[in-house]
Amino acid sequence: MDRRRFLGAVGVGAGLLMTGEIAEAQETAAPGKATRKVYFGAYTTWSGGAQGIGIGAYDSATGQLTTTGVIKGVTNPSWVEESRDGRFLYAVNETSDGAVTAINAATGKVINKQPTGGADPCHLAIDPSGKFLVTADYSSGSVTVLPIRPDGGLGARTHLVKHKGSGPDPDRQKTPHAHQVVFDPQGKFIAAVDLGADAVFTYTLSPEGKLTPVNTAKLKPGAGPRHIAFHPNGKVAYVANELDSTIVVCAYDNGKLTPGQVLKTAPSSPVRNYPAEVFVSPDGRFVYLSNRGHDSVAVFSVDGATLKLVETTPVGGKYPRHITLDPTGRFLFAANQNSNLVTSFAVDSATGKLKAAGTPLKTQIPVCVTPTRLG
Repeated sequence: MDRRRFLGAVGVGAGLLMTGEIAEAQETAAPGKATRKVYFGAYTTWSGGAQGIGIGAYDSATGQLTTTGVIKGVTNPSWVEESRDGRFLYAVNETSDGAVTAINAATGKVINKQPTGGADPCHLAIDPSGKFLVTADYSSGSVTVLPIRPDGGLGARTHLVKHKGSGPDPDRQKTPHAHQVVFDPQGKFIAAVDLGADAVFTYTLSPEGKLTPVNTAKLKPGAGPRHIAFHPNGKVAYVANELDSTIVVCAYDNGKLTPGQVLKTAPSSPVRNYPAEVFVSPDGRFVYLSNRGHDSVAVFSVDGATLKLVETTPVGGKYPRHITLDPTGRFLFAANQNSNLVTSFAVDSATGKLKAAGTPLKTQIPVCVTPTRLG
């Protein structure tokens, strides 16, 4: 099955606008409030799609989101990542001739666009040195390395690795589908999660930008691993499986993952559920996972090398593709792809539980929420 058909695309939307232009939105943050900046990744080529990367803000006291503008002309920026110093943005261009766009965060101007050599890049990560960017190319099942120039732009790729493997799902697993790339807490290894191959591949990255395979962790056939999150202690990782609606707790040591405990992420229901994002709270006490179909956020407490389900909180929208915490850890944001809403929740630091905060923000096909690190 084609990825866009599966995700609910119904046609081609508005064409591209002026590249790198920041357009002012109608709704703006109220003056006098302490706010932090946030970016919204979205699809632009779908019917009713966005114009580019959304720009917004949220009230640091209440979590209320507002829109403040858009960086126009960036095609299908389904994942948006900020450089560690906040000076640049990098957005995948999820198209058959996949690329990554580099942007000056202060001006919204596009620096350049570099092809990955793979199809439909859907995730990226920046190496700890800030010298390279790595992408997961979904449709081609590949991982690409691009060098980052001193001006924030991207150079021609230094390496591309294609995964091998398949799974039992006839629609989603005929071939490999790299879905995410993440550096481990020590920054020594890259974990590449592959939905089609039912595997997590780990690599090292050389100073020259070359990938070397280290280990392949196989998960249950048909699980469809989508995303991974490492515990801050560097000894445990959690894998969200999209196709069988589970989360797997894995022991982790020096690039090797060993799958262990398996938990369902949502109650049984006639509606099929597809887990999407997973992340760990900064203090390592809780794990959060978005459920598409059940339309909830599952909250797990961490007990050593095991998890316990605390609650599944209704997300307030449809098909929550991406969830994240703001840098303070006080608020959780959810990008609800199929209802054009981004919802906010206050986080109880003692229990990990979530409580709806503010009014949901309406924006076109939100699939990624990226709060800035530096405000």
